[in-house]
Amino acid sequence: MIIDIPGYQVLELDTLLVDYNGTLAVDGEIRTGVKERINQLAKRLSVYVLTADTHGTARQKCEGLKAEVYTFPEGSALEAKHQILKKLGEQHCVCIGNGRNDVKMLRDAMLSIAVMDREGVYAGLMREADLCVNSIEDGLDLLLYPKRLIAGLRG
Repeated sequence: MIIDIPGYQVLELDTLLVDYNGTLAVDGEIRTGVKERINQLAKRLSVYVLTADTHGTARQKCEGLKAEVYTFPEGSALEAKHQILKKLGEQHCVCIGNGRNDVKMLRDAMLSIAVMDREGVYAGLMREADLCVNSIEDGLDLLLYPKRLIAGLRG
């Protein structure tokens, strides 16, 4: 997926890394319409769901998603998420998250989107994000409808 943002840069994205709890899911449940958006994006991007798995149900709830799911219930999800970004190549990744354990991932991604929804957003994350949105639907729609992304980032 190539997005030319006038006065900013050309984004050559091939990977989406997205947090689960507070981002894709509220109270451990994926919101209506999110699976469809993720599966539509999976036609253009490799999709990874990265989660500390607060509720212990992420793998089950992500069934039917065209995405790889990585859980980090023990240890530092902050470092684990960041290492996956580094391994995949941050220059081609878009990252979406809401929590403190998403800070390094969003800071180093080519494109980063912070989601401020029902479970809140870590204030420090907002300083690292390229864009902040009200919901995961809005964040995914930036990628599905890139002119929205262009409008928010152009010079």
